[in-house]
Amino acid sequence: MLCDLDNVIRFYDTTHLADLERAVGLPEGTTMDVGYSPETDLPLLLGRITPDEWATTIAARLTGRVTEPQARELGRALAAAPFRADEAVVALLRRARERMPLVLVTNASVQLEEDLALLGIDDLADHVVSSAREGVAKPDRAIYETAAARAGVPVERCLFVDDRQENVDAAVALGMTGVLYRGLADLSGPLSALPTG
Repeated sequence: MLCDLDNVIRFYDTTHLADLERAVGLPEGTTMDVGYSPETDLPLLLGRITPDEWATTIAARLTGRVTEPQARELGRALAAAPFRADEAVVALLRRARERMPLVLVTNASVQLEEDLALLGIDDLADHVVSSAREGVAKPDRAIYETAAARAGVPVERCLFVDDRQENVDAAVALGMTGVLYRGLADLSGPLSALPTG
């Protein structure tokens, strides 16, 4: 089983960021739109910049719409947004791992290992395939092939779970079974139908 991390297992609380945006007159979501745009986000996901440098880039791209100090605060608020693990998903994945290898496949920063420890799930998976460590991000086929190899199974025997349709589509194009995640029920059914081993 190959499983995404963000918006499947890990969820961010951006309440403070939204409060800051309202206070400076920006539409809610503006900072995330800037931060997660490919030109800002991809260097972070490929391990070329740190989360602190990402926050600085966000601030630079917001300056002019707000003052420089406000832009810096918004960038830091996004980069340091608190997060939690969905315990129901974690419990389900722990049970699944008793039946099959579990590999986390995530577009993440170089801070991923520290984040997994903070979440208390650094022992959740057999392997972690991180875009920042591999130098390639979903939906590039290479990251899926790497994950299948780490699981020790052909791609056709992989169940891939992600919250982004384009990432699921890329896995399916390789021959994997894809699941678009929207809630716990999206995992329960496919896992119960999978063969073991």
